[in-house]
Amino acid sequence: MDASDIRQRIDRFRILIIGRANAGKTTILKRVCNTRENPEIYNSAGAKIDPAVLMASRERGVHDIENEMVFQSNPGFVFHDSRGFEAGGQFEFDKVKAFTASRSKEIYLSRRIHVIWYCIPMDEDSRAFTEAEVKFFSQCDTGSIAVIALFTKFDALYDDEFAELISKGVSRKDAQALASQHAKEGFANGPQLKLLYNRKGNQRPPRCHICLPDMDKDDADCRILIERTAETLDDHTLKQMFVSTQRSSLELCMRFAVKMQPLKPH
Repeated sequence: MDASDIRQRIDRFRILIIGRANAGKTTILKRVCNTRENPEIYNSAGAKIDPAVLMASRERGVHDIENEMVFQSNPGFVFHDSRGFEAGGQFEFDKVKAFTASRSKEIYLSRRIHVIWYCIPMDEDSRAFTEAEVKFFSQCDTGSIAVIALFTKFDALYDDEFAELISKGVSRKDAQALASQHAKEGFANGPQLKLLYNRKGNQRPPRCHICLPDMDKDDADCRILIERTAETLDDHTLKQMFVSTQRSSLELCMRFAVKMQPLKPH
C-alpha cells in the first residue's frame, strides 16, 4: 500500500495527549508541528470554534475531549487534549476512559486514536505520581492504542544534579558536563519507572517512555519523540502514515523508505 492509498484510508493521524496543567503539552505539540502558532480548534462536527468562545468555556471549567486541535503548519496531525484530567476526579477520568474505549473500537481507522502521549512533568513540584496517573495506568482500557509516557521538563533533574555535584566539591565545568548523565542514571533506577512498570495493580503500563528535556528552548529537538513513536507502532499502515505525516526527521523517512523497498529478483 503506497502513501496515496494510505491517505485515502487514513486522512489524518490522531494523537490523544494527556497530562496535568503546565506539563508542557502544547510546547511539545508545537515542536512536533514545527510552529510557534497556536492550533485551530474544531468540534466533532468539523466546525471551527471561535477562540473567545473556547476561552470562556475553559474559564468555566468546561472542556470537550472530542474537540480537535490542528496546527496549520502540519494539518496531517489531529490532537485531542484531556484538559482537566489532572484533577483526578472521577468525572474527568470517566470521560477519558469512555473516549479512549470508544475511539479504540471505531470502525473507521481514520476516526480512531492512533497514539496516546501521556505527559508527566519532572519539575520539582510535580514528580510524584498523581491519582489521575495511577488510575489511568491501572484502569483505563486503551485497547490496541499505543501508549507512550513522556517525562517532560526533564532538564529540571539536570539542575538538581548540578547542584548536588557542586555541593560535593566538583568544579562547575565538570558538574555541567556530568549533570545530565547523572540525572538519567538516577532516573533509570528511581521511583517513577518502578511505579510506572512494576506497581502492583498497574495492569496497563505504557509500551515505552521517553525523557524530554529543554522542549521550551529555541533549538529543541523532538526527533527522539518522533522516532520512538514510529518504533512503537506495530501496525504497519499506522507506522507508514505517521512517518509520512511527521516533518521533524527526514532520516526517519529515508530509513523507512529503505525498509519498504521490495527485494529485486535475482
